[in-house]
Order: sequence, then C-alpha cells, then structure tokens
Amino acid sequence: QVQVVESGGGLVQAGGSLRLSCAASGNNIVYNTMNWYRQAPGLQRELVASVTSRGTTYVADSVKGRFTVSRDNAEARMTLQMTNLKFEDAAEYYCNVEYSFMDSPWAEYNTWGRGTQVIVSS
Repeated sequence: QVQVVESGGGLVQAGGSLRLSCAASGNNIVYNTMNWYRQAPGLQRELVASVTSRGTTYVADSVKGRFTVSRDNAEARMTLQMTNLKFEDAAEYYCNVEYSFMDSPWAEYNTWGRGTQVIVSS
C-alpha cells in the first residue's frame, strides 16, 4: 500500500504564490509518474501537472508559465510551485501517484491523496 499526503494549500490573494507538496510512502515500491490534479466545485477533475520518474514534466496549458512541477525521487516527494495565482486556480488539489511493487514491476497501480484546498481571494 502507498500512502499519499498533500500539504501547502491555503488562502492566497490573486497574483500571489503557493507551494504544494505531495509525499508518498510505502514499502518495496517503485514510484512511476506523479500527478497533480485539481477539481473546482461543479467541474470535472483535471490534470494540472505531472512528472515521471525520469524527470519529464508536463504542465497544462492553463497554468503554463505560472506553475512549475518538480520531484525528489529519493524521498518520493513532488512539489507544485504556483505563482501569479488567478481566481480560476481555486480548487481542491489532489496528488495521484502511479506505482509498482519491486517484485512485480509489470503491474501498475495508482492512489490518491485526500487533497489540499487552494482559495484565491481578491
């Protein structure tokens, strides 16, 4: 089993910055791609950013140039640096971790954290 915990959400003024963290933990785990999703009330959950185990990153067009995703493989931790936050960035942000077990690397699983809320005020 893999446990995923997000942190760093909160209230920020429009134009401000926040740094979200995702920490994954488990035994005999190979962490593959780590993803940030967000979901605003009434909307579908959307992929915001991701980073593979090799460090290849993806950032959605809606946040490109403002959000940066990074990863510490040694600690199975992913960070989302968010700058110039807009009202439309307000949402619950979720970390999703894709992983395999060391003794069965052909089978891939994924798990979600409980989310961290980002509120953007005027």
